[in-house]
Amino acid sequence: QVQLEESGGGLVQEGGSLRLSCAASGSIFSINNMGWYRQAPRKQRELVAVVTNGGSTSYADSVKGRFTISRDNAKNMVYLQMSNLKSEDTAVYTCNARISTSRYRSDSYWGRGTQVTVSS
Repeated sequence: QVQLEESGGGLVQEGGSLRLSCAASGSIFSINNMGWYRQAPRKQRELVAVVTNGGSTSYADSVKGRFTISRDNAKNMVYLQMSNLKSEDTAVYTCNARISTSRYRSDSYWGRGTQVTVSS
């Protein structure tokens, strides 16, 4: 079994910063892409940022220059450093990872999500 657990969400004022963390645990053979998604009320879930196992990153246009995704392969963790937060960043942020539990099996796993609220 594999689990993803997020931490670091909370309430912050506009212009502030937060750092989200996500830890993968369980029967992990290898981890491929790791990323963060978010879903605001009455909106569809959107991809925020993704990092490959080689360290390449990509971001949604709305967060470029403000958010930074990183990962620690030794600890099976992925982070999202969020700066200059705006009210429109308010959402539930969820960690996602493509994890292989053996040489022959790979699945997409999701965390439960963590709430980020930016007050104006």
